[in-house]
Amino acid sequence: MAVFAQSAPCWVDVRLSDLEAGKRFYGGLFGWTFHAGDGMPFADAYSDGALVAALAAKQDGRMPTTWGVYFATDDIRASVALVRKAGGQVITDPVRAGGAGVLAQAADPGGAVFGLWQAGERAGFEKQNAPGSFCWTEVYTRQPERVDAFYEEVFGFQGRDIGLPGGDGTAETFRTWSPAGTEPGEDTAVGGRAVLTDAFPAMLPSYFLNYFAVADCDRTAETAARLGGRITARPLDIPYGRMAVLQDDQGAAFAVLQPAEPLS
Repeated sequence: MAVFAQSAPCWVDVRLSDLEAGKRFYGGLFGWTFHAGDGMPFADAYSDGALVAALAAKQDGRMPTTWGVYFATDDIRASVALVRKAGGQVITDPVRAGGAGVLAQAADPGGAVFGLWQAGERAGFEKQNAPGSFCWTEVYTRQPERVDAFYEEVFGFQGRDIGLPGGDGTAETFRTWSPAGTEPGEDTAVGGRAVLTDAFPAMLPSYFLNYFAVADCDRTAETAARLGGRITARPLDIPYGRMAVLQDDQGAAFAVLQPAEPLS
């Protein structure tokens, strides 16, 4: 079983109104295959036989249709206590997911929701940073200073600010996160923080955007549109490759990245 470092992103899932439609969309987009839970309204997603994500049917139509990310913890109760101490909100106290592990849901001081996962029989991804699997996560917030302090306290992240080209040609400040005990930088980064500027709608809440690696960004975006999804940010080149932001046919947002260095 894979072992994830403390605070590393280890899992993603999406909450959907129509589980079968979700399986058709992501099966067509990423080539995923699925195994349904026994009598449960969810399906594990596999890429080339390796576990990469889960699709779950929403039990309440008022719940958002969204991709969620989970961070690994060796002690979920201690992590939940840190969330409260650092000014976050605990949405779901730790609950056991059978023998797979223990999960909790929380929100940072800006309102962005994330999960915590303490592994049991399931550590998380069996494949990542390869086509058809998770490769990156970043939180978008309007309170960068407060949120930076929160993630540094809760997860021990070491931050490093970098300038990325914005849509209007000016530089946007982006902060990468590296695990505690590592040298902050591109080689150790596991996620990051972006700022919700005035270019975003005022009513847009803070959120996590999860990325999946692909071999061809443009083709993937075209396929998403053909399958009934939307291209919300057209493919563009960034220092790390070529990316696009998409929505599935039920409105869940995610990004795809064709890395600058070819994937094996």
